[in-house]
Amino acid sequence: MPLPSSFLQNASRSRTSNPTWSMTRPAVVVTIGVLRAGTKENVIPDDAIIKLNVRTFDAGVRKHVLGAIERIVNAEAEASGAPRKPEITPLDQYPLNVNDETASNRIAAAFRAYFAPDRVKHTGPAPASEDFGCFGTAWQVPSVFWFVGGNDPDVYAKAKAAGKLNELPVNHSPKFAPVLHPTLETGIEALVVGTLAWLGAS
Repeated sequence: MPLPSSFLQNASRSRTSNPTWSMTRPAVVVTIGVLRAGTKENVIPDDAIIKLNVRTFDAGVRKHVLGAIERIVNAEAEASGAPRKPEITPLDQYPLNVNDETASNRIAAAFRAYFAPDRVKHTGPAPASEDFGCFGTAWQVPSVFWFVGGNDPDVYAKAKAAGKLNELPVNHSPKFAPVLHPTLETGIEALVVGTLAWLGAS
């Protein structure tokens, strides 16, 4: 089936973003997570399903990228002589998840007062697919999203010494397997400490 393969090749090498975005705006991540076509090796399928995941840090960039994807898909279909136009259906969509600065500082101060200071770090922007924006961003209320580390300390130390922290599996990876303890306790403690920071209890 020439259309899906042609689209994948062109999508992977197409550059439709503004080159200055690398300096003025954060990155764009487009993941092709599903490509399904046919059921038999000797039968040419008459349709294909391609599912993409788009992650951006800017609503304007997101709109641009979604438009570019639609243009590429339609152009590839027309160029290959497809008998009908592709069906493009948005699936899950979430608002940008942006931590409130004042609330973040308050939570971070509470964490540092409870945990050892070196256990609390600012991660910066993270290109993850997250529906937490449906709460704070959509409701226009202060919100804070934080991560809880779940790697085995010895595994983490070895990866850090070898300069391979980026190779440690994270959630959504088939190799992701956080250690149960103390990850579970840390997550519960963080939730309680964060809650008490707002309730004013000591």
